[in-house]
Amino acid sequence: MTTLTKAEEKIMKILWDIERGFIKDIIEQYPDPKPPYNSVSTIVRVLVQKNIVDYQAYGKSYQYYPLISKEEYRKGQLSRLVSDYYNNSLKQVVNFFSESKKLDEKELDEVMKMLKDLKLKKDD
Repeated sequence: MTTLTKAEEKIMKILWDIERGFIKDIIEQYPDPKPPYNSVSTIVRVLVQKNIVDYQAYGKSYQYYPLISKEEYRKGQLSRLVSDYYNNSLKQVVNFFSESKKLDEKELDEVMKMLKDLKLKKDD
């Protein structure tokens, strides 16, 4: 799975939200000040080259749409993060969050329930 730049990721988030759009549609989703048309167009063309976005031509206009879902990208990035920084260890990930106190008690209870459910599924 290709890792996207921040600018590419911003455009992908917009395309995931609007599903299909022309460059002008993408630019409309940006807050002011809006980026230049050529900048957005260049980034979208890079996403097409990376086979993450495709398009449908309408004469000289192109309507772009994502080839991967937000969920697919999220899973790929999380897998890469866990692999690259946590040696593919869920234990190390949980340890990181518990040591940095990023989990409140409610979240910790939910994680424990999820792990128990996962264990039950594995035992079946």
